[in-house]
Amino acid sequence: MIFDTSYASILEKIDRIDPIAYGKDRNYVDGSVSYLSPYISRGVISTKFVLDRLLERGFQMSEIEKFVQELAWRDYWQQVWITKGEAINQDLKREQPDIGNYEIPNALINADTGIHIVDQNIQLLYDSGYVHNHMRMYLASIACNIAKSHWHTPAKWMYYHLLDGDWASNALSWQWVSGANANKKYYANQENINNFFYSKQKNTFLDVPYEHFESLLIPEALNSTAKPELKTSLPRSTELSIDTALPTLAYNYYNLDPNWRTDQQANRILVLDPKVFEQYPVSNKCIDFAMVLSKNISGIQYFRGSFQQLRETYGLKEIFYKEHPLNQDYQGTEDSRDWMFDVKGYYPSFFAFWKKCKKEIKQW
Repeated sequence: MIFDTSYASILEKIDRIDPIAYGKDRNYVDGSVSYLSPYISRGVISTKFVLDRLLERGFQMSEIEKFVQELAWRDYWQQVWITKGEAINQDLKREQPDIGNYEIPNALINADTGIHIVDQNIQLLYDSGYVHNHMRMYLASIACNIAKSHWHTPAKWMYYHLLDGDWASNALSWQWVSGANANKKYYANQENINNFFYSKQKNTFLDVPYEHFESLLIPEALNSTAKPELKTSLPRSTELSIDTALPTLAYNYYNLDPNWRTDQQANRILVLDPKVFEQYPVSNKCIDFAMVLSKNISGIQYFRGSFQQLRETYGLKEIFYKEHPLNQDYQGTEDSRDWMFDVKGYYPSFFAFWKKCKKEIKQW
């Protein structure tokens, strides 16, 4: 699976979406998913941009609600991160039940669980940086609820490899599956996997009725665990050419929007902060993907270091940046993200958040 990186091809991809079909078959491996998540996560486009484009094509909200709802999940998780901050790195609502280890099964790392479709999709994750959302839930359930691993390490493992890695969506979804951010755990058995991924495998450790999961012993295949070494290799800084008479726009891994303040003459700098990637490491494939996407930004330059180092090294005075939970140390003028709705703050469940969004939709 290859994700195009030119802005024109991304726009074409948006215009090929079938949001009505998505509502019917999105859970199947060959369903009408959009494959836009890597571009949304890297801030090349926003959820609002996608929605506006669909409405311009003449779709009515009533017929594309399920697709819009799935976009809203991304905004919801980001709002939780904005409100809760570092707290999303711990069990958010309650202690994860039945923790047996704080690592991840080697069988997942090595794509050797014995469940053929699962192993194939782990290899797909390594090769392409992408895996279907339903499979992400399966992997989280195997790690947390079958192997009894605490969610944090396996969530970091998956985030490390995902081109569409968004720590809020990733961490909080893993917590939801594990029961740390929900009232119950999520399970999927072999029949479920066979149905949505067109497999026929039987007699695996997941080939059990749902009522047996809570009393299931850890399968032998998942007993061996490890803590994977996850490190990010960042490119070196380019020699920056700064016009001190102009303002500076600070981009980062979560903001690669080529349409941001395009009417303004400015220094445009992609800030690659090693401390951010120490806390939230990503693979070389992810960094390479982001660097190529950044080429859609006219005149972009690269700085390896913190925002503070950039500002002090070059004596920058007027700096603009986009809102994001990781930008707490930024100083200057903060531009708001392009949210789909005006609903802000923490809601204990997505559906409480979505209820507010629906009220706003009715007023459009």
